[in-house]
Amino acid sequence: MSDKRRQQTQMSEAKTVPGGGQTALPPEPLTLDGAAILHQMMRVKWAAWKTLEPHVRNRAIAEAETLLAQTSAGHSALFSLLGHKGDLMLVHFRPGFGALQEAERQWQRLELADFCEYAGSYLSVVELGLYEASLKLYQALAQEGIAPGSPQWHEQVNSERSRLRGMLAGRLSPAIPERRYLCFYPMDKRRGEQRNWYELPIARRQELMHDHGLIGRKYAGQVTQIISGSIGLDDWEWGVDLFADDPLVFKKLIYEMRFDSASAAYAAFGTFYLGLRIRPGELAQALLL
Repeated sequence: MSDKRRQQTQMSEAKTVPGGGQTALPPEPLTLDGAAILHQMMRVKWAAWKTLEPHVRNRAIAEAETLLAQTSAGHSALFSLLGHKGDLMLVHFRPGFGALQEAERQWQRLELADFCEYAGSYLSVVELGLYEASLKLYQALAQEGIAPGSPQWHEQVNSERSRLRGMLAGRLSPAIPERRYLCFYPMDKRRGEQRNWYELPIARRQELMHDHGLIGRKYAGQVTQIISGSIGLDDWEWGVDLFADDPLVFKKLIYEMRFDSASAAYAAFGTFYLGLRIRPGELAQALLL
């Protein structure tokens, strides 16, 4: 980054307010939370499954497909995992955690569930980070001399949050995209001794995320991305779901992002899962029948 641009970033962190003083901008950007998401990774107990009479396996598959058909309208989807990390991955999008737990219990009631065991899971909520909107709002409030944490500050922030929630309602409650492939992985922003994302000024973080987002926009139409927040809910800070009809797009997109400063210097990644969508009528084939 050029010296001029760095100076502009630093100056945006402290705004002069009427009376000649300065006020520091809040470090945390606003976020909007939406649908609750659960990923369930499972292994099939193949030895037990293969010993079942054909009519028993067919009955279990028919029951599972009936449930999936009832919940497949953007709310639940089943994927066949590649590799040793599991055989199946169920993904649920629901309005809240209560509905999410019921989705989990519906699967557990199935006869097929008796022949599966969990290989992992991930809990999160759809999250929209509002770095650009937050920075503009914080700077405007500082110019007006409105101190962070004051009643007027909270009133203005809540008003802006409500306005944005109305504008972005569709993105907060998305349907599971009808794409053939899913790449899911959790990630953190680094908090180590050498690199700490959370110690960067908010203006610098906004700048990095803006540049990061430009790469993703290049793949619009090829990849549908859903970011979910999981701080306080699971072991990582975010979950990333990428949906596409060509799995090689995942490799190209993530590889290109590796050279972006937000990822190269500050991102840490968890386990990657690649799944193929199991559509209605395909479950028997996925279970080797």
